[in-house]
Amino acid sequence: MTTSSRVLLATSFALLMPAAACSDPDAEVDTGQPDSSSTSTSDSSTTGTEAIDPTTTGTTGTTTTGGDGDSTSTSTGESADEPGPEQYDGEPFDWNGFGWWDWYEFPDAFCRDGSNTGVWVRYGRGPGLVIYLEGGGACFNALTCANNEASYDPWALPYGGVLDEDPELNPVGDWNFVYVPYCTGDVHAGARTDVEIPGVEGVQQFVGYSNIGAYLERIVPTFGAAPNVLVTGSSAGGFGAGVNFDRIARAFPEARVTLLDDSGPPLPDDVLAPCLQQQWSDLWGFDDTLPQDCDECFPSEGGGMAGLAHWLGKKYSKHQLGLVSSTGDLIIRFFFGYGNDECMPKTINLPAAQFEAGLVDLRDNYIADPAGAWSTYLVGDNDHHVFLFGSEFTNTTVDGVEFREWFRQLLKGDASHVGP
Repeated sequence: MTTSSRVLLATSFALLMPAAACSDPDAEVDTGQPDSSSTSTSDSSTTGTEAIDPTTTGTTGTTTTGGDGDSTSTSTGESADEPGPEQYDGEPFDWNGFGWWDWYEFPDAFCRDGSNTGVWVRYGRGPGLVIYLEGGGACFNALTCANNEASYDPWALPYGGVLDEDPELNPVGDWNFVYVPYCTGDVHAGARTDVEIPGVEGVQQFVGYSNIGAYLERIVPTFGAAPNVLVTGSSAGGFGAGVNFDRIARAFPEARVTLLDDSGPPLPDDVLAPCLQQQWSDLWGFDDTLPQDCDECFPSEGGGMAGLAHWLGKKYSKHQLGLVSSTGDLIIRFFFGYGNDECMPKTINLPAAQFEAGLVDLRDNYIADPAGAWSTYLVGDNDHHVFLFGSEFTNTTVDGVEFREWFRQLLKGDASHVGP
């Protein structure tokens, strides 16, 4: 596999915002992680505050501790009956210096139209790895597929927000970064090929979940020693981050692995209709991609996305899982509206009051586990969609808590529920 494109900063076709400020790479900055007094100092491991050496990371077989230096604090909670970590032994990504974005096309990763896709990689000096899943709608009928990209042209990246390299402005600004484009239409959760959809030309390759598996073959050997891993994404990428979190956490068994779902809420079945969830499952293959040991993910009457959130909170109670959403997200209400009237032809968006009630129900009754793995940041009286880019990343404040500060606390394990 070869690197076909390289950029330092790129303009965005989807998100227009000021260029990211560049930080002094040699300056000491607050990364949002525990200080050195709480991390392991063993010579055989990487601590939560040391930068990863990209020339050796993932290639020596060295084990690491979690971000707080306590290897027991990052246990996945697996038992003998649960799947253990998969083995990933692909070729590590090339080392091309700090701060540059490099594009890697994968011959075994595909877009919805069957063309190849891949990932962007940027090395950072900070103590962690970000795996970001891009958003961009979904494909499950003629209208939604017509407004969803079926291929990917790696000519540009968004910038600013969670991609900003300045750790004073972005809690993960100096971390290593893998940016996963979105062109499969299946919220990065599909594993079905040659699918026919009425009114949509050709056959569809819903292989977003399969693609993540191909990427991990190289991500893990490259960054396997990362003491902190953030799995995140926006919109469709937020849903995908949740679906793929279990496999990624198992791929980094000694790391502190954090989930941040940006505007992809897995709401209860009375809001995210079971018939719509079943339609997605049939098209994209959820039966094969949701965690097989999650009984809550496969209720007999259909549905189960809220069950996934609850199950993740129980299994990963010593990790941190976060959700940010506006209480009236217009884009998500549009898509969830396809479940109205038992999935009859769509006429209206999901009502804002019903959507907000679903968020509160999810928070209070599905993820408010005593273990406290989940934290939520709900922006009331707002219909905005996604918060990891643009002014929403820098200017959002709820009940006196800035979003970026909540994000920083999430990485440290100190976040709480904010909002209505």
